[in-house]
Amino acid sequence: MRVDAATNTIVRDPKTGFAIRQPYSAGGEILVAIPSEAAFAGYHNNNDATRKKFERNVFRKGDLYYRTGDVLRRLDDGRWHFMDRLGDTFRWKSENVSTAEVGEALGRFPGVVEANVYGVLLPHHDGKAGCAAIYIDPANRDSFNWTGLLQFARKELPKYAVPVFIRVVKKMTPFHNNKQNKVPLRNEGVDPMVVEKSGDYLLWVKPGDSTYEYFGSMEWSELNGGRAKL
Repeated sequence: MRVDAATNTIVRDPKTGFAIRQPYSAGGEILVAIPSEAAFAGYHNNNDATRKKFERNVFRKGDLYYRTGDVLRRLDDGRWHFMDRLGDTFRWKSENVSTAEVGEALGRFPGVVEANVYGVLLPHHDGKAGCAAIYIDPANRDSFNWTGLLQFARKELPKYAVPVFIRVVKKMTPFHNNKQNKVPLRNEGVDPMVVEKSGDYLLWVKPGDSTYEYFGSMEWSELNGGRAKL
């Protein structure tokens, strides 16, 4: 199904009121038809979260579907490709960015051990800019090729999906339920005063530049004051 990346709601046809089925090649959230709400045991002592897992009147009045929260697409050879968990996708430059797709691409660059991708709010900008928290192999830290990473990202990803910011982390991201924990990173954003308290530091790429460069308090001031536009 087509989902609004900003609200995580199912997009519905304004004429029929029914959900919009995405082409398999484009992908969307997987919904599963169920006979009744009893088919899902629900979340313990959390009725509100349980209700959000159900979607009614999807293709016809009275039908009932379970929302998996998983966004997938089917490749031409018939294989299914996991794109993201619902809520991890963000919008930038009026396009939906899959954090899983970006993280997978960056993880293939030499020296990158882990790439945890998320969107960050910026002053004077619409949507969320891409930020990748990257843990670099200690053996490659001093000689890491930031220009090469940017060139690689621009080759492997759509222009709007190339991370604007890089957070170089001193330790790998803690996992929650076998998933990368993006919430603390997303909440801290790209304010250098906040990020550098943890021992991490930020890089960014300005429009037209060819490499990632240090992003500190002076750069943050330019961005916060509306003097830098991405």
